[in-house]
Amino acid sequence: MKKAFRCIAGSWLVLTAAVTLCAQDTVGSETFENRCSGCHGSDGNGGELGPNITFRLRRLSDEQVRNTVLQGVPGRMPANNVSDADMPKLIAFLRTLRPHLYGFQPYRLSAKLTNGQTLSGLILNESFDDAQMRTDDDRIRLLRKQESGKFREVTSELDWPTYNGDIGGNRYTRLTQIDKGNVKRIAPRWVFTVPNVFSLEGTPVVADGVMYVTNGNECYALDAGSGRAIWHYQQERTQGLVGGGAGGINRGVALAGDKVFMVTDHAHLIAIKRATGELLWDSEIADWHKNYSATSAPIAVGNLVVSGTAGGEEGARGLIAAFDQTTGKEVWHFWTVPGPGEPGSETWKGKGIEHGGAVAWFTGVYDAETDTLFWPTGNPGEDYNGEERLGDDLYSDCIVALDPKTGKLKWYFQSTPHDLWDWDATETPLVINADWQGEPRKLLVQGNRNGFFYVLDRTNGKLLLAKQFISELTWASGIGADGKPIRVRGQEPSAKGTRVCPSQDGATNWFSPSYNPGTGLFYFQTVEKCSIYTKHPEEFVLGREFLGGAQRIDPSKKPVRILRALDLKNGAVKWEVPQVGSADSWGGTLATASELVFFCEDSGAFAAADAKTGAVLWTFQTNASWKASPMAYQFDGKEMIGVAAGSTILVFGLVD
Repeated sequence: MKKAFRCIAGSWLVLTAAVTLCAQDTVGSETFENRCSGCHGSDGNGGELGPNITFRLRRLSDEQVRNTVLQGVPGRMPANNVSDADMPKLIAFLRTLRPHLYGFQPYRLSAKLTNGQTLSGLILNESFDDAQMRTDDDRIRLLRKQESGKFREVTSELDWPTYNGDIGGNRYTRLTQIDKGNVKRIAPRWVFTVPNVFSLEGTPVVADGVMYVTNGNECYALDAGSGRAIWHYQQERTQGLVGGGAGGINRGVALAGDKVFMVTDHAHLIAIKRATGELLWDSEIADWHKNYSATSAPIAVGNLVVSGTAGGEEGARGLIAAFDQTTGKEVWHFWTVPGPGEPGSETWKGKGIEHGGAVAWFTGVYDAETDTLFWPTGNPGEDYNGEERLGDDLYSDCIVALDPKTGKLKWYFQSTPHDLWDWDATETPLVINADWQGEPRKLLVQGNRNGFFYVLDRTNGKLLLAKQFISELTWASGIGADGKPIRVRGQEPSAKGTRVCPSQDGATNWFSPSYNPGTGLFYFQTVEKCSIYTKHPEEFVLGREFLGGAQRIDPSKKPVRILRALDLKNGAVKWEVPQVGSADSWGGTLATASELVFFCEDSGAFAAADAKTGAVLWTFQTNASWKASPMAYQFDGKEMIGVAAGSTILVFGLVD
């Protein structure tokens, strides 16, 4: 069983617990004090001569800790001669060390407010200007200090409550405070850096003034107006894991009631108490020993929370599962690779179905009007060799429409049948209501990794439009009326190598698109890049990739990343912004009602363009390799634009 850790801004409850545990093992604590504390501090949170080790310990096994102590770190830490008898006691003591945020010690306060009221509770963190309180009714209150010695309570007026802001997938904000006339005056309002992280891939979620930020197996609750930490939840990273979860990727949380939901690296779904960061339940989605992991934000629908799993490159069988928000009990699951004899199994010819992949590793969307859950699925395995999976390989590379209460399939649309190029259909589908050929229609829209833009009737999955959006596309000459691609011969991976466009990265990917109903334009980051694909036979082995080949970028074509705006009605490119860089960044877009498009530019700049013309109006150089998409919210009457750049959350607003 994994150990869960909670730190409430240096809470004395946590410190007291740590002291109690230390007292139970004086040998371990004395060994640490004599050999380690001089550099790493008496509580492991760092000293003048050494770094904070409390976060790093979570990621190391007992054997790795033992080897580090005995062998040291060349050029950084000397070896320590700890006896075999004392080593287990030292490791046990090290496991009691807890991180604290800013060394702040919480205290009780009765705060007098400027409106005449009084709030009493525990101050969890504070600065010169602000304070974060948990009142006795288990609510987080955000306070601002006034010259009178009193406090003013603040919160968010317009939240960003899900991964995409809108549970229908559209990164569009109704906020208009920041517009074309003043966008040049926006600047960073606050930053928060997540320790020991190379690059964040998540989107912050904001509700009731609190921002939730995740990394692999950890979540921070922050004051959305200042970035001050309120609590931090963390559990150990899983040793021996393969796939995306092993890299510490986590894209965000879902919220419902008093709970925060997130996946763990080893394909569990957990619920955390919003007020305290306390773990409420922990449920397994799939067995990580079978090559499963998890990386993306779940979504909350009704009384359920829904998530998928990662592991497609390792041959894990894809599934989507729903859990009761209160108990954590599984309510239903949907296999994205059918079992023998089930509908869809006839589309697999050969033994490939045994390790078919098609994992639902990215976040789905929900439409309340049709009460439908739309979830995109990944590519089949082996990725590049389809000889043992002849046929369409359902439900790989699909959008599956599910009944959210039962998980039953309503309809599906497959964009790349018998995918040989690793073109997951895991690009966010957008729920849009718009006029179509003169009549109002319920649409589902997706810019797909295979290079085609799709418009579907979301009530039944009927294809309304399919349009190529990149300049060079070699694998298909178009899409038929039945929705199936018209394949070009000779584009399959081969032993000697086959040039195919788009590349394995896709013409676009999971980085977020957006749509502005005022302009009628769909905004997304696209990539002009090709790959050389090779294939070879491969046997499935637990704990290893299951690719059946490889790919490399075609060196004869210079890759370029292009922000494109498509006309929803016909898929035509209305404008585009080619970017400067190597076309290997992964940042998305945000559309605003004030006709701006914020996007993560390939050279590392955060930028804003005119939503009608594409003219770039503002840039701020972060020097980050983007792996996240922007969001927006309103706090204390001010519009804020947030994005993860590298290991840092940046929040921008107008300069006063």
